Amino acid sequence: MKLKVCGIRSTKNCTALGKLHPDFIGFIFHKQSPRNLITPIINTPKGINRVGVFVNKPIDFIKQKKEQYQLNYIQLHGKETPDFCKQIKLLNVGVIKAFNITDAFCFDALSIYEPVCDYFLFDASGILPGGNGTQFNWELLQKYNGTTPFLLSGGINKTMVDKLKSISHKKFAGIDINSGFELAPGIKNIQKIKTFKHELHS
Repeated sequence: MKLKVCGIRSTKNCTALGKLHPDFIGFIFHKQSPRNLITPIINTPKGINRVGVFVNKPIDFIKQKKEQYQLNYIQLHGKETPDFCKQIKLLNVGVIKAFNITDAFCFDALSIYEPVCDYFLFDASGILPGGNGTQFNWELLQKYNGTTPFLLSGGINKTMVDKLKSISHKKFAGIDINSGFELAPGIKNIQKIKTFKHELHS
């Protein structure tokens, strides 16, 4: 199960997190987020994918951040269309398209995104595009019959290891953690993540 840690703001915190070797480290470029990245971050260790998170930003802005921060993946957390995702892939990066899941969400509507996305990210619906610290009904995942692997997000914390391990969906690729593992917005609790990662993979 892949692990993505999102919302890093501090170089020191990023360096400490890098020693745990998560599969993805996410940097948020959205001014309305308390985890918006405004300072340079040093390179992460080899093998860790650097993900830039954007909400309805123009391609030129995304391209500039991609080059500045050497991003491997672009996560789109707004109302981006399949054509927009296709244009992002032309930047030679992976594409993660996020969707806020509610009881009325239509998973069949995702089929038009499948050719242009490497992963989907299923998050809870809330006031913010992401990082609300809330969980949606994971039983809804059984309605997803697509071919694109997905990451699960939304209110995940250290108490959920057994529940996460019990998810048997064949396209469940990993999880995205954020606010449930913080000392403050954008500052991760490294020891808590270390323990969680060990329990998740044991």
